[in-house]
Amino acid sequence: MLQRLLLYAILLLLSTASMSGTSPKREMRAAWIQTVFQDHYSHRTPQQNKQWLAEQLDIMAQAGINAVIFQVRPQADAFYKSSIEPWSRWLSAAQKDPGWDPLEFMVDECHARGMELHAWLNPYRITTSRKQTLTATHIARKHPERTIRYNGNLYFDPALKENQDYICRVVDDIVANYDIDAIHFDDYFYPYPAGKLKFNDAASYAKYGKGRRLADWRRANVDSLISKVSETIRSRKPWVRFGISPFGIWRNNSSHPDGSPTNGLQNYDDLYADVLLWAREGWIDYQAPQLYWPLSHDRAPARELTDWWNDHAYDRYVFIGQHLEKCMDYNELAEKVEMTRRLDGIAGNCWWYAAALTSDYKGAHTSLADLNIMPALPPDYPWLAQDMPLPQAPDMLHVAGGRLRWHAPAREKAESLSDAVAYVVYRLDSDRATIDDPEHIEAIVRDGDSWDIPDDCPPGTWFTVTSLDRVNRESAPAVPVRL
Repeated sequence: MLQRLLLYAILLLLSTASMSGTSPKREMRAAWIQTVFQDHYSHRTPQQNKQWLAEQLDIMAQAGINAVIFQVRPQADAFYKSSIEPWSRWLSAAQKDPGWDPLEFMVDECHARGMELHAWLNPYRITTSRKQTLTATHIARKHPERTIRYNGNLYFDPALKENQDYICRVVDDIVANYDIDAIHFDDYFYPYPAGKLKFNDAASYAKYGKGRRLADWRRANVDSLISKVSETIRSRKPWVRFGISPFGIWRNNSSHPDGSPTNGLQNYDDLYADVLLWAREGWIDYQAPQLYWPLSHDRAPARELTDWWNDHAYDRYVFIGQHLEKCMDYNELAEKVEMTRRLDGIAGNCWWYAAALTSDYKGAHTSLADLNIMPALPPDYPWLAQDMPLPQAPDMLHVAGGRLRWHAPAREKAESLSDAVAYVVYRLDSDRATIDDPEHIEAIVRDGDSWDIPDDCPPGTWFTVTSLDRVNRESAPAVPVRL
């Protein structure tokens, strides 16, 4: 018995060492912060909201989160200053100016912590309640003929070009006015089926269907929107990413030979979202399929689905959408993270939802912090840079007044994709150590030129700094300096 216990202890230590050794230098570690159905924002003062959000970000940073997906347009309304749509009723019950700009605040606070900010929009949804009323200036009040009521809620008709153009205007307004890192759509395209209710787009189909099958026509409508949004983003700021978080099943293999070994609702057939096409066409930069099921679920096993998405990345990133509470309920958190780290086509995870992390649901925060014990840079997006040069390295690295200081590379007069916008500080064992090991990363400094050296850092420690451009490409390291 003693020998077996000793063997088990040795194997456990080896396993733990292996886990820490596989922690990648680059990995998406994102969390969703939802605002729909969150009326606590409207019950707080602006300062209370800011303090609460800042505390949430601090707790998330302690667990290794490096990107926040913040819901800024939950239902054709705004958690930001918009001249197109009203303030969200979840932010201000009267839908009047709340006295602060949540998106502006979150961009600044995330970047100050070395995190990305992905602005999350729901494209088609207008209402979430049968009793909900809209402001007199709302586009749906001005043009009710452009909407469809389904299961008591109101949606933009996806078939109408004017609706697609309108959604692109909203996206362009956000991209133009905020220093966001990405635009993010969730899984709601055509609405989820509600029993035998039919989505009443017969008039649009009769006018624009042109003899195509209804399902093909609906998919083409969504494809058109995704393509237009992509073009809108690229033309305004080509470094801003476009990501989609679809339902976790593209198609079952009973519907298509290349489908997954599942038996559930399908993006392609039920939501009319051909998400693989968008990756193949290069319209999107990442997908975060929502694999919220246990690893061995009888109809949608997350283990097989993770492998399936790994094989269908199409030269774009796949981050696995994970349900944090269910990961803890089934004791699968560590296994799911390690699975994504073993697969070449998976570049990280997105955690639903942030409150489960910050409340440490069943030890979720502690567990994730242990798995993320070493920091990770967010993935880079080289296809957005094409043939542009890498960012310049910082120079004149030196220590002064207890701070590590450097000269930031000069920027172009106009914003450029290859501008240095963040800096990675490395603590090294010698002047010859490499920057490949994430264990050497000390901090990511956004738009700065110095960093406080910790008091416990011994004399003789070496430091270097690299630059990151707007798509996270990294420069060569600066000449190392010794403390």
